[in-house]
Amino acid sequence: MIATIIGIYTLYIFIRVYVSVMQIGYINQVKRKGAVLMGEVEYRDAANYAVAKEKLGIVETFVEFLLFLVWMGGMMAWLDSALAIENAALHTIIAVIGMIMINSLVQLPFGWITKFKIDAQYGFNRSTSAQFIKDTLIGTVLTIVIGSLMVWIVSMIITSSALWWLWSFAFIFAVVIAINMFFPTIRALFFDKVTPLENGELREKIEELMAKTGFVSSGVFVSDASKRDARLNAYFGGLGKTKRVVLFDTLIEKLSPTELIAVLGHELGHFAHGDLYKNIAMVGVMLFGMFALFGNLPETLYMELGVAQSPQIVMMLFILLLPVVSFIMMPLMGMMSRHNEYEADRTGAELGGAEYLVNALKKLVAENKSFPLSHPLYRFFHTTHPPVVDRLRALGYDIHATVDEGYPDPCPKD
Repeated sequence: MIATIIGIYTLYIFIRVYVSVMQIGYINQVKRKGAVLMGEVEYRDAANYAVAKEKLGIVETFVEFLLFLVWMGGMMAWLDSALAIENAALHTIIAVIGMIMINSLVQLPFGWITKFKIDAQYGFNRSTSAQFIKDTLIGTVLTIVIGSLMVWIVSMIITSSALWWLWSFAFIFAVVIAINMFFPTIRALFFDKVTPLENGELREKIEELMAKTGFVSSGVFVSDASKRDARLNAYFGGLGKTKRVVLFDTLIEKLSPTELIAVLGHELGHFAHGDLYKNIAMVGVMLFGMFALFGNLPETLYMELGVAQSPQIVMMLFILLLPVVSFIMMPLMGMMSRHNEYEADRTGAELGGAEYLVNALKKLVAENKSFPLSHPLYRFFHTTHPPVVDRLRALGYDIHATVDEGYPDPCPKD
């Protein structure tokens, strides 16, 4: 049984690395041809930035694989037995949170390299070492506090019901919904400072736009995201009365009011089409499948691992194998998400004007150094948004006007 699981995980790692290698080769090939949507210098910078991140991702994938082998090879059993704690609930919490903390510590250097090497080289990082350490510590404390509570509740469910996997799924799914409801508030409390958008023409246009679609929010806010990063972004967060519109200050700085309205029209399209609820439902399906699987693992697996079928071991196995199941589900979720993006673009064009949405997308690609082309395999496994060239074509923009004569269609439709 262990050999089968390791074989499946090895195949998963192989596919991930293969897809990344194909993406790197594809980008290096097309970057030498005519630039698309950008000037030549910006196009090559975006290509090099994408390749740098992908190369680091390959190294991180191999480290993840080695860590998985270490856990499966005896470290999980060692950690469980090394904790001489009589209280069963406390034992479970420390074992599971300990595993999460060890994994986070191993992954921490990659976050540092991404921010202070790659992002800094390409002009994105505005954060300081002190800010990075502060954010990391806050995230760690939140993980320990919230994670410990979740682990304790799941452990109680496992020890009290034969259908523990079903009730555990219901609890975790409820947590997912709660996170979606309170994410904007949590982010504002601990990470970004958000302030209400000042009264003026832009706010009036945004409120008018929301009224058209029936979007009722707790307010329109501006995030000071520029203290960490130069990228442009905005999001509609929360559920029910907690909904709010949050604009990154970088977005307000770089987009004109008409372009900004078109982008928000796109986001309101997601609201109008119920995309957030669709995404939550997809996560629910994935979680249900995972809990059903882990609720029916054969006892021989635990015997081979040299451990008891205890709550902490069940949860540790869940954490170890969650990336595999997520990777398997990603193509399906990606296809649904890409379809939703096209629909949201149509709404954004109707509400804010197709020409303004086109201009905004072109600016977002350039400012965020988002390389506009990708290998078909990479799109299949990783992307939640259609290639920007396809989005622009769907909005009526002649993408070939920005491509050198004789250059092949840069990105086939999904």
